[in-house]
Amino acid sequence: MACEQLMPVDQAVTLINPGDTVVITGSGGGVMDADFTYQALEARFLETGQPSDLTLVHVTGIGDGKGTGVTRLAHEGLVKRVIGGHWGWSTQMIQLALDDKIEAYNLPQGILSLLTREIAAGRAGVLTKLGMQTFIDPRLEGGKLNKKTTEDLVELVTLKGEDLLFYKSFPVDVAIIRGTTADEDGNIGVEQEPVDLDILSSAQAAYNSGGAVIAQVKRLARRQTLHPRMVKVPGFMVDAVVAHPEQWQTVEGEYNPAFSGEIRIPMEEIRPLEFDIRKIVARRAARELKPDAVVNLGFGIADGVANIAAEENLIEQIVFTIEQGIIGGIPAKGVIFGAGYNPDLIINAPSQFDFYHGGGLDLTFLGLAQADQYGNVNVSKFGNQLPGCGGFIDISQNAKEVVFCATFTAGGLDIDIRDGRLRILREGKIKKFVSEVEQITFSGEYAQARKQRALYVTERAVFRLQPEGMELIEIAPGVDLKDDVLAHMDFRPRIADPLPRMDPRIFQPEKMQLSLE
Repeated sequence: MACEQLMPVDQAVTLINPGDTVVITGSGGGVMDADFTYQALEARFLETGQPSDLTLVHVTGIGDGKGTGVTRLAHEGLVKRVIGGHWGWSTQMIQLALDDKIEAYNLPQGILSLLTREIAAGRAGVLTKLGMQTFIDPRLEGGKLNKKTTEDLVELVTLKGEDLLFYKSFPVDVAIIRGTTADEDGNIGVEQEPVDLDILSSAQAAYNSGGAVIAQVKRLARRQTLHPRMVKVPGFMVDAVVAHPEQWQTVEGEYNPAFSGEIRIPMEEIRPLEFDIRKIVARRAARELKPDAVVNLGFGIADGVANIAAEENLIEQIVFTIEQGIIGGIPAKGVIFGAGYNPDLIINAPSQFDFYHGGGLDLTFLGLAQADQYGNVNVSKFGNQLPGCGGFIDISQNAKEVVFCATFTAGGLDIDIRDGRLRILREGKIKKFVSEVEQITFSGEYAQARKQRALYVTERAVFRLQPEGMELIEIAPGVDLKDDVLAHMDFRPRIADPLPRMDPRIFQPEKMQLSLE
C-alpha cells in the first residue's frame, strides 16, 4: 500500500517533542485505545529520556487498570502536567499526583470533550455554569489535585450579572487517535469501533494548532474503498499511520459485532445480574424509570439498571445513553464500560455532551462514594483514592432527575437475602453517609436551587433530597432502623412518618414483573 503517512510506530512517536501538549483518546479497557502507540512512546522515553515534560490530556479514563492506557505514560519526567477527566484506570498516574511529582488537574469529561472542539474552532474556551459549587469551582479547588498544581485553568467570570465558569483553551501539539482502517490517502475509518469519542475534534484541534496527528489502525485498505459514512478523520489531517494487526476492539475481545452495530444480538444473550446486593440496588433504582424517558447510566453499580430493564422486558420503553456517544441498547460493564450492546446509533462525544449540558436527560443513575447531610455527593476524591469526576458533573448537574446508587457501607459488607428480607451478616468498615463529604462532586445546594429531584438508593435505605437536607423515605424489610441504618451514619436524617418498607419484590429471586405504568 502506497500510503505516504504509513510508518513504524517507533518512528511515529518521534513526532512528539519535549514540552508538547498531547491529547490522547480512548475509554477504559481498550475502547478506541491506541495502546500500541503508547507502548512505543513509553519505550522511547525509557531508552532515551525523550520526549520529556509533556502535558498529557485525556478526556476519559484510558486503560484496563493493569498497565495499559494512561499507565504507559505514568513516568516522572515523561509527563509534567496531566489534565484528565477520569483518573481511576491508572493507579500509577494517581500516585504521581498524590506525591506532587506532576501538576494534576481533574476537569469534567464533557468540558474536556467540548474543549477539543473549541480549540479546533479557534475559540477561547467554554463558558458555562457547569461545575458551579463543586470542586471544579475556583472558589473551592478549581479542579486542582495537589499543591504542585497552581495555574488556574478555570476562571469565575460574570456576564450580564450572572456568575459563570470559563474553561480556557490551549494549543494541541499532538493528537493520538485510533480507528479500524486507514486507506492509501490516510483517511481513518471506524467500522469495528464501538464508539467515535473525540477523535475528529482532537485531530482538528491538533491540525488547526499546527500540530501533528498520529492514527493507530488495525488494517489498511485501497484508496476510495472505505464507506464515506465510516470515515471519521480525513487523511489530510493525519501525519502518521501506525498499523497494528493485533489490535483488539476492547481488552476483552478482538471483535464483538454487537458493539459496532454490525449485528444485534437477542436480549436473552445478555446475562441477568446475579441475585446479590448489586441487583438489589439496581432493582430499587429501576423503579424510578418512566416510559419513554431518555436516561444516562453511570459506571459501576448504576449500570445494572439497564440489565433490570432488559430482564423485565422494559428495554424498548426506555432510551438508555452513555456519555461516550451511545444511544440505545445496553452498556457494557466493568473495564470496557463505554461500549454497548445493540446501540441504536453512535454519535461523537462532544455532541452527546451538548445534549446532556442542554438538559436533554430526563433521568440519570450514577454512583456514590460519599453523601452528607446536605445532599452533597463525592465520587472523585476520598482517602488516598482519586478516581476523578469523569462525566459525573456534566450529567448530574443537568439531568432533570438524578438517582445515586450505592451500597450503604463499604469495605467487607456482607448480606443475606432470604424470604424477601434483608439481613446484615457483616457490616462494612467504611461509612458512606458522612457529616461532610471530602470533595463536592454534586452539590445538594445547587440541586435545590435548580429544583432538581435527587434520590439516594442503597440496599437497605432510600433517601431523598429536601430543602432541609436528607430525608429517609424507605427501609428494606428485615432491616432495623436504629441498628442497621442510623447507627452507621454520621448524621441523623429527617425520617418520613410513616416510614414505608421497600417493595418486597426487590428481595425475591424471581422477576419483579415491573411495569412502568
